[in-house]
Amino acid sequence: MKYESLIVRSFAIAVLCLFSGLLVSGQTVKYNYLPGTDFTKFKTYKWVKVPDREYPQTILDKQIKDSIDSQLKEKGLGVVEEGDADLFVTYQVSIDKQTSWSAYGTGWRVGMRSATGRSYTINIGTLVLDFYDVAAKQQVWTGSATKQLDPSKDPEKNRKNLNKAMAKLLKNFPPKVKK
Repeated sequence: MKYESLIVRSFAIAVLCLFSGLLVSGQTVKYNYLPGTDFTKFKTYKWVKVPDREYPQTILDKQIKDSIDSQLKEKGLGVVEEGDADLFVTYQVSIDKQTSWSAYGTGWRVGMRSATGRSYTINIGTLVLDFYDVAAKQQVWTGSATKQLDPSKDPEKNRKNLNKAMAKLLKNFPPKVKK
């Protein structure tokens, strides 16, 4: 039981780091959508959770949803708590670790150059956001934001960064219709 609690706590901390530092410059944003989808017919959405997935603790989960809700409201979509909706919306987060090496030389010794190196871990965070057409029972849009994590100690700055990241992620939702 202690091990499971440690995993859940570690996940929550990692997710907090993900979103608090997501929009320091240089994150990668990607999206894709189902061609032929009439996005103008979508007016409402409902939040759903992917089964068997862990989500961040309550405060961060609410901050993520509030940030996305704000962006979708600007695009004319309204969230519904009860009843029918045109879209189901869900998100997932993950943290990957990469090892990076740095080396520096110290000069020449007996005909060979001497160098010292060290490795360090870089945390890479990803948020994936998906939209599903309820009537058609199919995914119609997906987007992801990926960034090397560097969270601030200031919660307000972290919220502002989260809002900027979600604005960038949802910049291409709904997709622009080509004529």
